[in-house]
Amino acid sequence: MGNMEPDPELEEFATRLFDLARSGRTGALCAYVDAGVPVNLRNQKGDTLLMLAAYHGHADTVRALGERGADPDLANDRGQTPLAGAVFKREPGVVRALLEMGADRYAGTPSAVETARVFGNEEIAALLEG
Repeated sequence: MGNMEPDPELEEFATRLFDLARSGRTGALCAYVDAGVPVNLRNQKGDTLLMLAAYHGHADTVRALGERGADPDLANDRGQTPLAGAVFKREPGVVRALLEMGADRYAGTPSAVETARVFGNEEIAALLEG
């Protein structure tokens, strides 16, 4: 039991899961989640599968993870939420999907509202005002 060395196969599998989220491969990713992979799994930076899908503009993947119980307000190690990431990347479809999931506009540092203000995106600021 004293061996706490990282398992290279497990690390490779986790990397593959995060790549599926990043590239919006909803079907493959959700098959793993449905088979027991934790929906709020985090990588070494604290990013969840939802964060990576949101940041890379995959609204369908975001919705599918949300249907499986992904927490839209889990911030990464830098205090960023999926909603703030989607605002920063100017992804209105993802912003809408996260708001539908109940994402908190004011969670995180900076929050989605603050991020929209800083980057002056009118369309997304209007979505956040709801």
